[in-house]
Amino acid sequence: MSKLLVFAGSTRQHSYNRRLAQVAAGLAREAGAEVTLLELSELDIPLYNADLEAQGTPADVVRLKQAMFDHPAWIVCSPEYNGSYTALLKNTIDWASSPIKSDPAWQDGIKPFRGKVVGMLSASPGALGGLRSQSHLAPLLIGLECWLAPHAFALGQAGSAFDEHGALVQEAHRARVRGVVEQVLWASARLHGG
Repeated sequence: MSKLLVFAGSTRQHSYNRRLAQVAAGLAREAGAEVTLLELSELDIPLYNADLEAQGTPADVVRLKQAMFDHPAWIVCSPEYNGSYTALLKNTIDWASSPIKSDPAWQDGIKPFRGKVVGMLSASPGALGGLRSQSHLAPLLIGLECWLAPHAFALGQAGSAFDEHGALVQEAHRARVRGVVEQVLWASARLHGG
């Protein structure tokens, strides 16, 4: 069974991208994957600061690194702020990629990222659906030695795209999300033999 990590770069309670992450997690479970839906709001991770890090890497950063490492496949739902990904998502990646010099298990900063198969989703009230955030996130993930799935999906007009239960209203949108999820699981199984 493929292990899939799903998370959104938002902690906002009614975030469209958190809803999209929940949809993706459900579709992945339907496809037979073992899914971890990671809520970044549940991690106590401060703004990255090398001086703070020198005092000791926060415990939740180590938990984050381990969760990333343990899952060969990821779905990242990236909100778009000012045409790019969020500060939260960047901060999460910065902490996860920072080596812990005192810990032999985590001295390699790329370890949580290397070889992961990543699918990108985004949602936005605008017409482009957060597409620009994906265009900025892609080179960052590639630089961290992730494999990006060619299929991605940007959900536009997200304010009317979900019903009151958080499900996508249009089957065409569900099909696009399913396509990303299935490609990530397919590629991960071939790359990792899972």
